[in-house]
Amino acid sequence: MDAKELHKILKGKIRTISNVDNLNEESLSLLYTPGVADVAKECSKDPENTFLYTRRWNTVGIISDGSAVLGLGNIGPYGALPVMEGKALLFNLFGQLDAFPICLNTQDPEEIVSIVKNLEPSFGGINLEDISAPRCFRILEELNKTMNIPVFHDDQQGTAVVVTAGLLNALKLTGKEAKNIKVVINGIGAAGYNIAKFLMDFGDINLVLVDKNGVLNKNVPESCLHEYHKELSKITNQ
Repeated sequence: MDAKELHKILKGKIRTISNVDNLNEESLSLLYTPGVADVAKECSKDPENTFLYTRRWNTVGIISDGSAVLGLGNIGPYGALPVMEGKALLFNLFGQLDAFPICLNTQDPEEIVSIVKNLEPSFGGINLEDISAPRCFRILEELNKTMNIPVFHDDQQGTAVVVTAGLLNALKLTGKEAKNIKVVINGIGAAGYNIAKFLMDFGDINLVLVDKNGVLNKNVPESCLHEYHKELSKITNQ
């Protein structure tokens, strides 16, 4: 059986199921109208109550515009949907979190920010996924400034955490110190940029960053760099 056949059989990797056993007329009247009105009033009075009375505490919205899907590039929201379903499956399998794929039919950063901000009442956290650089940097920054729930971009922060952990273990195994090694990062997109940022926060490491214009350094004309590369060009390749 190949991947397409398996997807056809499953018709989706995730689903919503009831969290309540033995539903009857009495319990339904408490969980929905009229009983739910008292709970709704409490949540309206204080949004934090949604973490007490609803499933919001365990939910994650997986947001993608399909502009940078791993190995496929800009395939748009419909192409991204099965990938985001797979990510939701991983959230549930390894973290017991209820994650929902939300693929947006826009690649405009301001529209994406607006949509995600307006989804805040429904989720306990947001996972940005497969949004191309440099737009993803701006989107993540803006959402973290303005939202009251965690916002995480897997391609940036997730990859950086894994690489940093790997490097820490490599240093332990070899008995070397961070200040005595040179790290080359080939490609300064969503992942490479944040790997560099993480490693600079981690310690005094000599970083050499390579992108389409060659080695990033303070002598590269600013016209060839976007704003996020500019800051790195001044402090790497020393």
